[in-house]
Amino acid sequence: MKRAALYVIAGPVGIATYGLVRLWGKSDGVYGPGLDWQAAHLVALAGMVCFVPGVLALSRLLPRSPWRTGVVAGTLVGLVATMVQFGADIVEGLLAEDRAEMSRLGASFKDIPGVEVAFYDVVPQLFFLGLLVLAGMLAARRRLPWWSVPLLLAGIVLPAVTLDLLPIGGLCMALALAPALPLVRQHSERVESPVAIR
Repeated sequence: MKRAALYVIAGPVGIATYGLVRLWGKSDGVYGPGLDWQAAHLVALAGMVCFVPGVLALSRLLPRSPWRTGVVAGTLVGLVATMVQFGADIVEGLLAEDRAEMSRLGASFKDIPGVEVAFYDVVPQLFFLGLLVLAGMLAARRRLPWWSVPLLLAGIVLPAVTLDLLPIGGLCMALALAPALPLVRQHSERVESPVAIR
């Protein structure tokens, strides 16, 4: 679809916006539960949803291969796990009356066997790793410039240092993937162009 390029950029913008709303929410010293918490996490969830068609659009710039399929599958599995994490945060924010109760609800969810590995510590990282590998594959085929890979890596690593760097991280990710947008548009137009009937 012609919106594919929009999805590619909307995912990183969602991360950056999540970071900005989060900083706004923290500015009064009380972040969650409440409007600020819900707004930040809904924006983040929307960004993760946009990454799904975005990743698929980027992958179509590469020739079909088992390697491409595996990377995309791993990336999407990580995305789903990340969506579950944000969804849980939203539900906990709705159910809790204060920060302490929200923390207790989160701890109870993580105490379920396998939850912490599946939705927090391990599986969500497949999204970031897969996206980085996908960018490397695109750079190797000159669908992205070489500098997109280290810039994307910076965008992934910075929020790991502190979540306050999420806006910069999202911006780095957007700038890293932006050079692929014309190719994504061209590919989408080629796929959608009607075949002339003679």
